[in-house]
Amino acid sequence: MADPQKKWVSDDVLTYAYLLLYIALSSGQIFFNKWVLSSKEINFPYPLGLTLLHMVFSSILCFVLTKVLKIMKVEEGMTLDIYISSIIPIGAMFAMTLWLGNTAYLYISVSFAQMLKAIMPVAVFILGVAAGLEVMSCRMLLIMSVISFGVLVASYGEIDINWVGVVYQMGGVVGEALRLIFMEILVKRKGLKLNPISVMYYVSPCSALCLLIPWIFLEKPKMDEQRTWSFQPPILTLNSLCTFALNLSVFLVIQHTSALTIRVAGVVKDWVVVLLSAILFADTKLTLINLFGYAIAIAGVAAYNNHKLKNQTSRASSDESEPTQSIPLVQSSNSNE
Repeated sequence: MADPQKKWVSDDVLTYAYLLLYIALSSGQIFFNKWVLSSKEINFPYPLGLTLLHMVFSSILCFVLTKVLKIMKVEEGMTLDIYISSIIPIGAMFAMTLWLGNTAYLYISVSFAQMLKAIMPVAVFILGVAAGLEVMSCRMLLIMSVISFGVLVASYGEIDINWVGVVYQMGGVVGEALRLIFMEILVKRKGLKLNPISVMYYVSPCSALCLLIPWIFLEKPKMDEQRTWSFQPPILTLNSLCTFALNLSVFLVIQHTSALTIRVAGVVKDWVVVLLSAILFADTKLTLINLFGYAIAIAGVAAYNNHKLKNQTSRASSDESEPTQSIPLVQSSNSNE
């Protein structure tokens, strides 16, 4: 009896360790990106360039890990038709999400950006209904209304609101919602199951290419003209490595728990980011209206997660042979990373 109990305790501790690792890496990456983009010491206000660097680094590292060192495995079954119809749209939306989300940090505070991201389930649900992946119901309408109302209240309480930053952040939210819809279509309609490392292997090069084109026209001329910026390889390499580590932490959490667990952990992470940003950044001034509205939105997100859990449980009981979902329907990295 002692050995099974000891194993259960060790597995439980390991699971919580992975969850804490994910929360720490995800929160830290958000602050790291904000610092790199806004800090006068780094002087690298180029969100497209930073995101492009992340994707190139991820592409190279995925290739080394899977094809050279063969530490990790890429799932089989990818065809040219699936790549063109699913992977390219996913890569394009992922690039859009990271680009717009990171650009928002140049205009709004980290905490307000996190509050706006609470609207994500609403965007995913609306697009899911349009794509035939979700079913409209009174309960879901109520949940979506609660989340939307909470975000509106939180936005109303923002002291120094910058609408340019809001537009960028909401554009990133739409991009992330579209990415999740395309991923769900890939799983449900194409029947291809990919673990996160496989998704990174296929999507990262596509995202890098999608980012390279606008970078050449939008940011490269500025970087050539304004020679005041300095490329610091150690810091930018460490930033890219942290992004990759965040993706791997998502993989570990889902492997030991579920995609829903990491969504719940994401809610905890959002609160950590909001509160820490108020301490670390001078541009963050939280008001009671901010916190009240965000609490309402998070309550709606919790209700949404609970509803999705019940649906997953009912589907699993009706079809025991259905495999566990392996693609995380949550912003990683990375989403604004």
